[in-house]
Amino acid sequence: MKTHRLNELPAWQAAALLQRRELQAEDLLRACLERIEAREPDVHAFAVLDADAALAEARSLDAGALRGPLHGLPLGVKDLFDTVDLPTAYGTPIYAGHRPAADAAAVALCREAGAVLLGKTVSTELATMQPGPTRNPHDFAHTPGGSSSGSVAAVADFMLPLALGTQTAGSIIRPAAYCGLVGYKPSLGRVPRAGIKLQSESCDTAGGFGRSVRDVALLGATLLDDPRLNDARAPEAPRIGLAPTPQWPQADADMQRVWTEAVRALAPLAADCCDAALPEGFAELVALQKAVMCFEAARSLTHERVHHRERLSPALRAMLDEGLAIDGVRHAGHLRSVAQWRLRIDALLKRHDVLLTPSTIGTAPLFETTGDPVFCRAWSLLGLPCIHLPFGFGANGLPVGLQLVGRQGDDHGLLAAAQWVHERLEG
Repeated sequence: MKTHRLNELPAWQAAALLQRRELQAEDLLRACLERIEAREPDVHAFAVLDADAALAEARSLDAGALRGPLHGLPLGVKDLFDTVDLPTAYGTPIYAGHRPAADAAAVALCREAGAVLLGKTVSTELATMQPGPTRNPHDFAHTPGGSSSGSVAAVADFMLPLALGTQTAGSIIRPAAYCGLVGYKPSLGRVPRAGIKLQSESCDTAGGFGRSVRDVALLGATLLDDPRLNDARAPEAPRIGLAPTPQWPQADADMQRVWTEAVRALAPLAADCCDAALPEGFAELVALQKAVMCFEAARSLTHERVHHRERLSPALRAMLDEGLAIDGVRHAGHLRSVAQWRLRIDALLKRHDVLLTPSTIGTAPLFETTGDPVFCRAWSLLGLPCIHLPFGFGANGLPVGLQLVGRQGDDHGLLAAAQWVHERLEG
């Protein structure tokens, strides 16, 4: 293999070569660095890079024993995760130069498994909607999505095989859709959040990006401490519930076409492929997620809004003000509603192994916005595992695809079904 192509290896394949010592970690890292040197001036995926430290770690891994399943894989980490050896600014100048005392738990787990931390990837402002500098590598005039913008762009542009992200509303699934990657948001609570800048206690979830289902399964197995995820093969065809959701009228022509193509391809092959009867009132979950997120963000970010309000973007100030307009009694009622909705969807998912649903309204919009997470909000609020599967392109040549939603806690089942579905959609 030519060195300059090593950076294009899927993470699972590079991992297998590294485990067999048929690939050196330093060679893989140098290939990634060559790509970064060529493309980073245009893509702006990184908040900070430390090539020298990463190369030293790669050499140490090559000289020592195999450390774990991520041995030698270069990793990007969203600038929302604390890192002990790199500054962590959470996407805002308020924390410029901030040096945490310890790694976030998810980062520490990846390092323990042998990953090589190459740099911190750009996060939007405190993981909200204000665009950062990162561009969509498919077309620099368009957004890569947010808030995990740098992570998704770095993997999509072959700068890295894997990267960590977070999702509160749609910050993994939406960027994955806009950049043509597989994005995996695990079940709420299965990945430790220690050391991640918190926005919403009820919704925040750490996950990541790869270029295949097997890539994110490899990462997920480490983050969730669940080796079953590495065997992401469905023992039989899954039962697929079709859930375009009440927001379907917002889907554009590209999304409607991709949906039709997917259903046509899957229906003859799945164990069952039928409409999922979403409970009455499901449309209300979009507004409910916004209310819960805004209330919790206004409290989680109290220090920033009290002491640094003038340094926050107008959009973030408006979001926090919206949250302050909700009191704790009303929020407690919202949380009771969320608990009831989780029971209703659990009952629905007894009839389906996974739900097929849109990821986005369509392809990536222009750079001035990070896009609308309307098709992700309900699933984030419910805490369900989700995965975006890319398999098509819009009329403008930008990527488009769909997401699968699984049962709470059944990440292995979701990834197995996703592998089955993706193989048939890509074919």
